[in-house]
Amino acid sequence: MAGASRRDFLKLVREALLWLSAALGFAGLIRFLDYDPYPAPKTEFELGPIEMYPPGSRTLLPEVPAVLFHTGEGYSALSLVCTHLGCTVEEQGQGFQCPCHGSRFNGTGQVTHGPAAQALHTLRVETNDQNELVLYKTPWSQTQ
Repeated sequence: MAGASRRDFLKLVREALLWLSAALGFAGLIRFLDYDPYPAPKTEFELGPIEMYPPGSRTLLPEVPAVLFHTGEGYSALSLVCTHLGCTVEEQGQGFQCPCHGSRFNGTGQVTHGPAAQALHTLRVETNDQNELVLYKTPWSQTQ
């Protein structure tokens, strides 16, 4: 009688371990399938008080990447992401040039030399209740 109860106990332990390993494997599979290697990029940037950007200023914002303009008409921003393949353009004189494939854009973002066919994207700039600027950006992959 003692041998039968030991056999039953070992069978029960074995089945419990099999079920536990199956449950852990299934949970790992679900976690793997839910993994997102490309989290959504930041789309809202607080730029600080409007006093930091005097009229006539042109401010590079490398963390966006963008350039902020304060003209007589208000604030505007231009994305510095090349519309050809997504490289970050660099300032060159009064315009911008893509270091990857040589596209050139004038100071307002219009294409002056390809291979880019579209102008640089304009970004939304607003003033919040604390009188600070907030820039809103759509991820590059969604702007095409």
